Amino acid sequence: MQQQNQIRFGIGRIARLAAVIAVFALMSGVALAQTTYSNIDQKTGWQSCSACAGAGGTGPVATLSSASGVSSPSKDGNSRRFSIGGSRAYANALWWKQLGANAGASHFVYDLYYYTKTPTAAQALEFDVNQSRYSKKYIFGTECDFSGTHTWHVYDPYNRHWVSTSIACNRPKAYTWNHVVLEFNRTSTGKTGFVTVTINGSKHYFNRSYAPRASSAKEINVAFQMDMNKYATDYVVYLDKVTLKYW
Repeated sequence: MQQQNQIRFGIGRIARLAAVIAVFALMSGVALAQTTYSNIDQKTGWQSCSACAGAGGTGPVATLSSASGVSSPSKDGNSRRFSIGGSRAYANALWWKQLGANAGASHFVYDLYYYTKTPTAAQALEFDVNQSRYSKKYIFGTECDFSGTHTWHVYDPYNRHWVSTSIACNRPKAYTWNHVVLEFNRTSTGKTGFVTVTINGSKHYFNRSYAPRASSAKEINVAFQMDMNKYATDYVVYLDKVTLKYW
């Protein structure tokens, strides 16, 4: 009997401790478990803009469109088509999908496949995760620069400019699916942390972090941007199996 009472007492202590941890996590906004959004490319409610994607939010305007439910090309039978066109050199098109808010999330994995038939038309492609919490905006912005440095760039939110890294980013092959996995975190010092990029199975480490900018929003979203070249060549990119994991 005494042993049973000790066991029950021990179980009770564990249960109370778990309850205290859960309450503390709820009050402090800590994410206890991993959250996964799969097939984001198939979801409705994608938003877009063109001028806002340029320098200072006032860039040249392009024509743009997006549609889901594309059976070919596709990895799973249902990809999303993004297109950019017009006559303005270096115009851009930005799309993003809001996924709610979670102030406690501090680690993010953005996983996607992309495909284009005319890779020479793209100046650059951008893949981002954005989190806004407690009056701060953490922009985990990455850009594959095909025409300038031919490297991956990361975004410095506070100073609002791109920083070139030493990680090569060459033009993809036409008519080929490319797999990109990006890992980010909010660092222990409250900065926007760029951890790794994995391109078709080859992992590279950014090891960079930057201060966030001010924001009143509460959000988590994923974003994709297409940049036109100096000839304003129209082109199309397909995204598939777009996934965001965070904890």
